[in-house]
Order: sequence, then structure tokens, then C-alpha cells
Amino acid sequence: MSYRFGKHPPKVDYRTLRFRSYVAAGIAPPPPSINTLARVYDALHVSDPTVLFPMDGNDTLGDCTIAALAHTVTTFRGMLGHKTIPTVQTVKKLYFHLTGGVDSGLNEADVLTYWRQHAVANDKILGYVSIDPKNHTHVQQAIQLFGAVYIGFQVQQNAIADFDAHKPWTPGTLTNDGHAVVAVAYDQTGVTVLTWGNTQQGTWAWWDECVDEAYAILPPEAAQPGFAPGFNIAQLQADLAAVAS
Repeated sequence: MSYRFGKHPPKVDYRTLRFRSYVAAGIAPPPPSINTLARVYDALHVSDPTVLFPMDGNDTLGDCTIAALAHTVTTFRGMLGHKTIPTVQTVKKLYFHLTGGVDSGLNEADVLTYWRQHAVANDKILGYVSIDPKNHTHVQQAIQLFGAVYIGFQVQQNAIADFDAHKPWTPGTLTNDGHAVVAVAYDQTGVTVLTWGNTQQGTWAWWDECVDEAYAILPPEAAQPGFAPGFNIAQLQADLAAVAS
């Protein structure tokens, strides 16, 4: 099995809204562990990640940013009991639409901005906010509140070998590649992400060494009253409108 990367370096844009601006100061600390996949598996009566989160062409194309988007859609819909798995054709079509028809990889912020403006697999997000990757509390709160965190990292040398060996990712010599994945669980030892048609664990030391961008994604349901207590969604919506104008 071959694997591809394809995430561009982080795109710095002063207009990107930040998670820390909307989380209440007095919000309770996140629990020691959260596993969104357990909730998805229970709701869908499917516990095989290779079924729910397929490769999506990321073995031959550098479309990891779109594959990660597709996995986020499946996670969000699965939490509500709806089995939605974007097809590989959908993933590839969107990838080449955004790259202009070449296999060049993509920038995460550009992908998320497109998703905020256009429905993908009948799913249009309310918005997204950046998280400081070094702030583990905010990362954990985002997984607790929204179910997933869309992340990008600079690839360490043994990433593929450890994935094949089912070993957690740990710090290592960094390459010039970037990769996009979705974090769906955490505990005191590290995180669990979705990538290459399966799950993969990574230690917090790996996270601190390699992850260079992280985003909380607000699903369509975030517009409903009472969604994500402790997170000021109304203010976020107002700020999004101001940025868009």
C-alpha cells in the first residue's frame, strides 16, 4: 500500500478567527479522555474505521486535505446517527476543482474557507476557528464540544512505517512533507486521528513536535440554540459576517 501527503505550509491570515476568542473563561476543564468514534460507532452500529473512513484516493493523490474534510463529514453525521460517507469520486472532484486540475496538494485554510462557502456532500459548515496547537486544553475542549479537530502537521520521517506497524506516532526527524488528518479522540497519552483509511494514534510529544495548525469546525447544527455550551457561537457568527463583508 502506498500513501501520499499533500498539505501545504500553514497560511497566515489575520482575518482567521481564533478559538480562544469564543470559549468562555469559566468553562469547565475538558475530561481526561474523549472518544468521538465510540459515539459514532454506537450510533451507526458500525465499528470498522476502514468502512467509515476510506482511503479517498490518498494512496495515489496528495488530496489529504479533502480526505480529511470527508472524514469530518462522516464524523459529524455519524454523531447524529446518519451514515454519510462521501464517495472517492466526490473527494477527487473537489480536490481537482480546488487545485485547478493538477495534483499539487492544498492549503488547509483555503479548503475550510471553501467549505464554509459551499456545501460538500450536502454539508456546509457554519464556520471554523483556529486553535493554538500548543494549547492542549483548547484542543481537547474543541474535540469535546464539536467532536473533531481538523489538523495539519509536518511529517516525521517514520510516519508511514509506524502507521503500517500500528505504532503510535512519536517525534522524529522532520521531512519537507505536510499531511492533513482529523483528530477524533484524546487521552492523557495522546490523540487518535483518521488518515489513510484507518485510525492512527500519536503521542502528545509527537503533537507538539509536528502539528503546525489545528481548526475547530462548526457543523450546521452549531446554529441551534444550546449547541456547544461555553462557546459563544452567536458572537462567532457576527464576526464571520463582519469578516465576509
